[in-house]
Amino acid sequence: MNSASMYQRIACLSTEAVEVLYALGAEDCVAGISGYTTRPARARDEKPKVSGFSSAQIDRILAVKPDLVLAYSNMQSEISRELISAGIEVHAFNQRDVAGILHMIKVVANLVGKQEQGAALIAELQAQIDTIKQQAALWTRRPRVYFEEWNEPLMSGIGWVSELIQMAGGEDAFADLAVFHSAKQRIIADPAEVVRRAPDIIIGSWCGKKFRPDSVVARDGWDHIPAVRYGRVLEIKSADILSPGPSAIQHGLVQLHILIAEWQAAQKA
Repeated sequence: MNSASMYQRIACLSTEAVEVLYALGAEDCVAGISGYTTRPARARDEKPKVSGFSSAQIDRILAVKPDLVLAYSNMQSEISRELISAGIEVHAFNQRDVAGILHMIKVVANLVGKQEQGAALIAELQAQIDTIKQQAALWTRRPRVYFEEWNEPLMSGIGWVSELIQMAGGEDAFADLAVFHSAKQRIIADPAEVVRRAPDIIIGSWCGKKFRPDSVVARDGWDHIPAVRYGRVLEIKSADILSPGPSAIQHGLVQLHILIAEWQAAQKA
């Protein structure tokens, strides 16, 4: 593609699209962002906010005159439909695993003619994954990790989170639910099921609100859980792990690995 055929004005309806475009040095292509954008922090000052996550005023998106809109998942299908009806090109990503995150970076890089930068970013993330997997391979025991994405109702982690737990040296206590795309299918109807699965580590990452470990340890019967007994009820901020972009690896995976390494050290003490 020559530069004249590249996209010049991209409205990003999800935070990871903004994160990738900035990381590629293509921030000039970003015409508008989601109000939930967290990385890089300066994007919130530099770019107009044109949408929420699952809600948007189409006029605000059209006002930035995008030649492309990047959307994410079925949560934005209605917004995408309205934009397509208004004559706008839309690319809806649907990455749910680590391979999907790396593929998304490659596609975004191609859309803006930053193939070399895209390949470099993917190589850097892959190197980080490989290093952590090598370190985790030295451990003989894997702690069971319960990752809580929401508390009312209880909801376990999405696909890439489950995969990152495994890469970091843990075992996802609810790996059986992580295969489901829909959040509703990852609801844990009976909190006693968490007690039965006896996680060694509990990680809270309540999407968009502060995690309250005190409320977790006070749940009925949860004082029997090893994680609660040994004080391993911890938080990873949702911005660091629940957005399927580079930050899930650069921040989420790294934090998971540190928490699991601390558990490993405690077993030897």
